[in-house]
This record gives sequence, structure tokens and C-alpha cells, in this order.
Amino acid sequence: MREPRRESPAAKVAPKAVVGRVSLYLRQLEYFQRQGRTTLSSTQLGESLAINNAQVRKDLAFFGQFGYPGIGYRIEELIAALRHILGIDHDWPLAIVGLGNLGRALMKYRGFRSRGFHIVALFDNDPSKIGQTFDGLTVEPVEALRKAVAARTVRLAALSVPADAAQRVADQLVASGIHGILNFAPVTLSVPPSVSVVAVDLSVQLEHLAYKVQNMQGGISYVG
Repeated sequence: MREPRRESPAAKVAPKAVVGRVSLYLRQLEYFQRQGRTTLSSTQLGESLAINNAQVRKDLAFFGQFGYPGIGYRIEELIAALRHILGIDHDWPLAIVGLGNLGRALMKYRGFRSRGFHIVALFDNDPSKIGQTFDGLTVEPVEALRKAVAARTVRLAALSVPADAAQRVADQLVASGIHGILNFAPVTLSVPPSVSVVAVDLSVQLEHLAYKVQNMQGGISYVG
């Protein structure tokens, strides 16, 4: 298998848009693999996702050379390479902070485990939830973060707390040694450069969707 180029992370970090498309490529390749296919071209991969084939080649070339003349891409090899690039060729212990409706829904999401993200710790500040057990895990107080993160080698956390508590809890996560936060609170978090944050604001995504649908249906009408 052709290995991706090895470069210092500080020297070359892929743009967010490229990483997002790589995730799409991986899912589509896995779909093709389940269909029994073994090879495909950049054109076939791009057409399946409505992405220009030149963009596909450019995105993949950011990380290395994976194609073969006259063959295209070997699906099994490219899947392995993309999983390595995305860092999901090994397991990631994951903590969930905030066991409200969203936090409990995240616990039930099977996509985490199938991609190597294993929920190993649950935290909340609500006394009525602390001590409860969900899927074999006991809800702990947020104050127990530091000890639990160290003991279970947790580097990632999903933050699903109210907006007014998000920054305070994020500070506790950082102090506990968390390196990556999936933030579901509708606020922008301030964290050190060594900590990565990915924001998931469902209302923003719906606004984006509404904008696209409105424009596809004949333009915008302003009231005022």
C-alpha cells in the first residue's frame, strides 16, 4: 500500500474543507467496497459525490500519491490510507459532558463506535444525574474530570451543556488534559492553540439549509 507522505504537523495542516471532503471520500469508498468494487477513478468517485474530479485528485494529492496508472485507485488501499490520515485507524476514548436530551442522544449514536470513538466517561453537574448509570457508565461530577481523563487516557470530549456554562466547562476540560472538544453549545469557545474545537450548531446548519432552499425556489424576498 502506498503510505501518505510523512510531514511535520506544524509544516502542513490540511484546510478544514479538504478534511471534510476526505471524510466524504472515505464513506463513499466504503460504500463501493460493500458493493464489491475493488478499483475506481477520481471521476467515478467525484461523480458519486457531485465533486469535480480535479478537486478529488487535488485533495488526495495533499496527502500523497495513491493512484495507479491505468487502474485508478485501489479501494481497499485508499480506505486504509484515508483512515490513517483522519486518525481513525485506532480507537479514541471519548467523554461526554452534559447528560441532557442531547447528551443522552449522543450516547445512543452508533456512528461513534463504528468509527472508533468509544464513550468511556460521562459527566454532569446536576446532582440528580450524578451517580446514575447509562450503558454501564456512571455519571460523574465535572470536578472529577482531571482524575478520570488521566486514568482513562481520554483526549476527546463532546460538550453538550447550556451556553452559559460552556466556557467554564471548556476551561475545566482543557485543565484536565483534553485536546479536542466537539462543541454542541451555541457559543464560541476560547481555548489554547494546543486544543482543537469543532463546533456543531444545528440551528446554523438549518439556517444554511433554509437559505439554499429559498434561493433554489426563486430568490429572496425582503420585508422591511
